[in-house]
Amino acid sequence: MGDADITLRHLARRRPEDLVRALVPEGRPFEVLGWVDSQVTNIERRLDKALRLRIDGEPRVLHVEFCFALRDDVPDRVFEYLGFLFAALRLEAPGDPVPPIESVAVVLSGRRRRLPATGQRRTAWPGRPFSGAHFRIDAVYQRTVRELRARGSVLWLVFAPLARNATAAVLREVVEEIDAGAASAEERAELYTALLVMATIDPWGHNLKKELIIMVEDKEEGLLRRTPIIGEMIIEAEQRGKQQAIVELLGRLFARRLGRRPTSDEERLIVERARAIGPCEVEDALFDLEGEALIRWLAEPMRRS
Repeated sequence: MGDADITLRHLARRRPEDLVRALVPEGRPFEVLGWVDSQVTNIERRLDKALRLRIDGEPRVLHVEFCFALRDDVPDRVFEYLGFLFAALRLEAPGDPVPPIESVAVVLSGRRRRLPATGQRRTAWPGRPFSGAHFRIDAVYQRTVRELRARGSVLWLVFAPLARNATAAVLREVVEEIDAGAASAEERAELYTALLVMATIDPWGHNLKKELIIMVEDKEEGLLRRTPIIGEMIIEAEQRGKQQAIVELLGRLFARRLGRRPTSDEERLIVERARAIGPCEVEDALFDLEGEALIRWLAEPMRRS
């Protein structure tokens, strides 16, 4: 998933109510209480996709997994995540019941034939009653632009390039709607970036990326130069084997999370972790953790393979 996952998770954190509104039963009153957090650092990194809610006044938790395609490992990932999530919720409030959890896999590409509405990860022995986990499947790439627009938020409009009926004319309207509906210049740039990332996936072969780039650059001049694709930069830095390139890239992400540049000791720890576990793992931590949680993670002893 790389860039798409990072981009979508960031937008979801910016507009959680808009994310939830399309995924809870229609007409049910809900309240977003915030993202699940934990003081247990080895669990903490895994909880950036779960929201605490109240639906009809009752506590609920919504887990959203963005998936490039409904591959065979998606049920495993959902089941594994639920284990971490359930453990974290129990540790936070020992003795209290864990709120009901629902998982939704938002799928960005795949087969043309309609995907099922639900998936499952079965853990029971063959022939025994079901045990394991069910999850909902929201195949956004199989929606029409009208269906995405009906979800009532610019958050869902970024998926328009994936829609089965996307055209250049329709995307021009979407770009205008994002321009009008963004809450700030910063958010507008992030929405346009997400729109372009979605266009690179192109599940239906619409081949609209070049036209969309022109539309976005007309609205947000210089956006592409200001927002390099992070994943490609990390791969390039790793292939060149240049420590300073990794320091500069990951240092910028660190500064975005803490509001300051890393100290020389923190730079050294970032590079050591990038070498030990890979730059992409470090990138994930720099996106997922905030404040003291990030400092604690950097200070933890590294697991050696």
